[in-house]
Amino acid sequence: MPVKYDIIVVGAGHAGCEASVAASKMGAKVLLITMSMNTIGQMSCNPAMGGIAKGQLVREIDALGGFSGIVSDRSAIQFRMLNTSKGPAMWSPRTQNDRRLFSEYWKMALESLPNLFFLQDMVTALLVQGGTVVGVKTALGLEIESRAVILTNGTFLNGLIHIGEQKTSGGRSTEKAATGITEQLQKLGFETGRMKTGTPPRIDGRTLDYSKMEEQPGDDLPSTFSFFNSTPLSKQKSCHITYTNNKVHDIIRENLSRSPMYNGQIQTRGPRYCPSIEDKIYRFADKERHQIFVEPEGWHTTQIYVNGLSTSLPYDVQLKMLRLIVGFENVEMLCPGYAIEYDYFPPTQLNHTLETQLIQNLYFAGQINGTTGYEEAACQGLMAGINAYRKINALHPIILKRSDAYIGVLIDDLVNKGTEEPYRMFTSRAEFRILLRQDNADLRLTELGHSIGLAEDERFQKICQKKEYIASILGFLKKWKIKTCEINTKLEAAGTCLITETQSAYTLLKRPELNLHDLIDLDHKGILTAYTQEILQQVEIQIKYESYSIKEKELVEKAERLEHYKIPFDFDYTLLKSLSAEGREKLQKRKPATLGQAARISGVSPSDISILMVYLGR
Repeated sequence: MPVKYDIIVVGAGHAGCEASVAASKMGAKVLLITMSMNTIGQMSCNPAMGGIAKGQLVREIDALGGFSGIVSDRSAIQFRMLNTSKGPAMWSPRTQNDRRLFSEYWKMALESLPNLFFLQDMVTALLVQGGTVVGVKTALGLEIESRAVILTNGTFLNGLIHIGEQKTSGGRSTEKAATGITEQLQKLGFETGRMKTGTPPRIDGRTLDYSKMEEQPGDDLPSTFSFFNSTPLSKQKSCHITYTNNKVHDIIRENLSRSPMYNGQIQTRGPRYCPSIEDKIYRFADKERHQIFVEPEGWHTTQIYVNGLSTSLPYDVQLKMLRLIVGFENVEMLCPGYAIEYDYFPPTQLNHTLETQLIQNLYFAGQINGTTGYEEAACQGLMAGINAYRKINALHPIILKRSDAYIGVLIDDLVNKGTEEPYRMFTSRAEFRILLRQDNADLRLTELGHSIGLAEDERFQKICQKKEYIASILGFLKKWKIKTCEINTKLEAAGTCLITETQSAYTLLKRPELNLHDLIDLDHKGILTAYTQEILQQVEIQIKYESYSIKEKELVEKAERLEHYKIPFDFDYTLLKSLSAEGREKLQKRKPATLGQAARISGVSPSDISILMVYLGR
């Protein structure tokens, strides 16, 4: 190939798409290599984006200037804000999507980038010189040079699909596996492992009786993922809920010996928080039923995704099982569920930039790092694309801290703790989740995205204006004094104690029983009505969370003190005999860059950190 690229991205799933977006928008000449131009941005599993903590990831990607939020909004058929019965720190946006449109919009978005080029081929090897990757070799025999390579191979590395006793090589149903890369990386010294994931059957929606199920509509006032370039849905498509029963469970129990996970055919670990139906029946034997979400796959298709029924049982067992579910009595199965095993590389072999420690300018993102989920893959791809661009241009890396973003939590967990089962993001993994809400992702990250050339000028101007509006309203609420005769009737109706003297609107809004809309009719000057619902909601959340945010920021400051203690990469922990044996072993293997990272490694005790502090201080 006569052309040399700045960055080659291998794989066009969610990680590969975002990596390509980041690097090309920032100015790199990028080649995206995929085994099929027809499956770019494909939703391999459920046709949905976001959810608990995952929605926060999508909003963070959008705030930085990535495309996942915009593509999700444009292909959405339903929007729901989850966890609204809890506090705003737990709210999580989710869209149900049109599977075909999602992929089409991703392809259109990528093709709009002038610096991005495409090749349909399989990468079989990396070109490595002197410990640095310098390109790739493909199945067609092409040797293509580049300054950096990002691997986003998903489930394709030596992928093996299981349906009952049948085993076929493949990265997805009907798509061939990728070979060669794992074996080469092993020879170069990389540790590798195997993981498993699964998917449920797809069925014909025309053969379902929805009258026997619970309807699950979208929000009455739907929002969007993107802070910048999206319009809320004007119409939505409902999902439905049904349940398994004892007859379904009996069929599964009778055929566990034919399930690859229980007959020894599959030895690898699957995702803990998305278990197969076989796992549910086995692990939760006391449960009489399990929830099944009946999810449409698009506006103009009858194909249905049966969320909650992931399985690798034989075809005939799957069909019997389906027809015993309420509302599914006459169901026709379009394609069976299956399990897939694939190679991954323990992410403790990476730096926080997602560059590998063994090979310079080689980056891993997505399921190759042991994660599961579109959103987890997409945010890794974005950060790998950003850092690959900055590395080859001699710019300092962009590393999001745990207090900056859920993305920072995810990458820090992977690099420091590793994972022996597919890693999924949850709000509980973020110790500073009050600061890392989905509603303030743009306030946290858009300025950074703009400063590195990823977020557009228009997006940056919008966030600057938003900050001005918020500050103006907060200032007004602090000065606005409300008399007892104006507010006590509302306070009594809300079930909260009355006031005996004039108070500011700001102080009153700290009460959980009151919201900003309760005060709008008292605003005779109409100042509040001049602002959008998004701005008013952000103001109210900031007021109600103020004391909690202050406490959490203090915790952040304490945690960050440890991050200032740098540890040389070539530091020899074996010399410190006072360290615990486990701590010494894991520190020597992981090579943390700071004491903060060292403290988050499983098996490293507080006393080990104290010893390191003393030694480094000397």
